[in-house]
Amino acid sequence: MDHFPLKRPHFFFTTAPLPCPYIPGRLERKIVTELNGGDADSLHEALSRAGFRRSHSIAYTPACPGCSACIPVRILVGGFSPDKTMRRIGRVNSELTAARVPAKATAEQFRLFSRYQESRHVGGDMALMGFYDYRSMVEDSPVETFLIEFRQPDGILVAACLADRIGDGLSAVYSFFEPDLARNSLGTYVVLWLIRECRLLGLPHLYLGYWIAESRKMSYKARFKPLEAFGPEGWRVMELETEAGPE
Repeated sequence: MDHFPLKRPHFFFTTAPLPCPYIPGRLERKIVTELNGGDADSLHEALSRAGFRRSHSIAYTPACPGCSACIPVRILVGGFSPDKTMRRIGRVNSELTAARVPAKATAEQFRLFSRYQESRHVGGDMALMGFYDYRSMVEDSPVETFLIEFRQPDGILVAACLADRIGDGLSAVYSFFEPDLARNSLGTYVVLWLIRECRLLGLPHLYLGYWIAESRKMSYKARFKPLEAFGPEGWRVMELETEAGPE
């Protein structure tokens, strides 16, 4: 693994146990550290390559008692080839335009974000977020962060993705899309677009966050092969059976 010299000591903390949002009956704990100061980019880079994720100005990784279900995963962009279903998704969405924009929250984005949460994650913490919470999620970043907006020919926003740029890839922080367009599989299309963007930028990896075998909401990630997982021996290619997911 690459090493990134840091300018000062960093402190890591463990959160209190809370109910797991993915697997009923289990508890969730995280190891967290703050990303700030002049070495925020270097720390974010090092931690991303070690399986951490970013939320606002915090980097975190699960440290759950008696559970190791959350597995950090990333796509090996150079070896990826879309399957028949992905090619169909590309055709269905061929009229969409994608624009990379600054990480600035808008009322239009928030309306789409709220519809998505109400449809897909009703009862979850994010479904309770107001506009200022959403703005904090988008704008409170100490590293290079941007949004991709996907629009129909009439200009209507139908999908968006918040992403970070790191030295060896892009990291998909959070995406949301129009829930009424289920046929378009917009979640999968967003990932396909990010893969193409990685190739254009000459970046070898697309970081997708955590994959949980027991969570059907995350099953779509297994369709993007080759997929690497981070474990005690570093990043290794996963051998997974794929199944349809919610994207």
